[in-house]
Amino acid sequence: MSEWKQKRFWKEVAVAEVESGFAIELDSRRVKTPAKAPLIVPTREMGDAIAAEWDAQTESVDPLSMPMTRSANAAIDKVSHQHGEVSDMLADYADSDLLCYRAEMPVELVQRQAEIWDPALDWAAEALAARLQPRTGILHVPQDPEALHRLRGLVHEMTPFQLAAFHDLVAMSGSLVLGFAAARGWRPADEIWEMSRLDELWQEQQWGRDDEAQATADLKRTAFLHAKRFYDFSC
Repeated sequence: MSEWKQKRFWKEVAVAEVESGFAIELDSRRVKTPAKAPLIVPTREMGDAIAAEWDAQTESVDPLSMPMTRSANAAIDKVSHQHGEVSDMLADYADSDLLCYRAEMPVELVQRQAEIWDPALDWAAEALAARLQPRTGILHVPQDPEALHRLRGLVHEMTPFQLAAFHDLVAMSGSLVLGFAAARGWRPADEIWEMSRLDELWQEQQWGRDDEAQATADLKRTAFLHAKRFYDFSC
């Protein structure tokens, strides 16, 4: 997409409803993805958010300031062409889900994991019809094949735009269950993000805060919250 490297040349940004969704127009010229596909998104809300990013550009275009545009590009140029592979990769998280790998000691950490993570597994059993079981020890113990099959099917049902967002929800949290919990609004996204960091927060309490690790966590949190927003706009 030539616009990525050019200085701002347009005066007005608009969202145009088209047959397959909503297109972004710069002075009536429709924006394309880096792979030269039409940048057409599924909802007006997403179109408005992308248009706002383009309208906020000043003399030159800064892609890093346009997360909604970049996510839409990824959905169109990458995920739509690799839907099955991406779905299978994310579904594989279920058999080694973060929430299922529990500490054997100390007892305080064991109790905290059960208190915070068990409700998420209970929610998945009810809302997703898939019960995953906690494990302890270093040896892998496979989960129930029927639960894994059910979760895999739910991932494959997602649209490319939903799947692009879901990829980051799962990858950033390390948990397929928390990815679903965030996508479906079980609890606020910020709270679900904190649930994914339970072990890291425990270590901070024991040994003190590492500024470099915290900076990395802050970047991941921002990406996680953006993914939730993008998922919501995809529906």
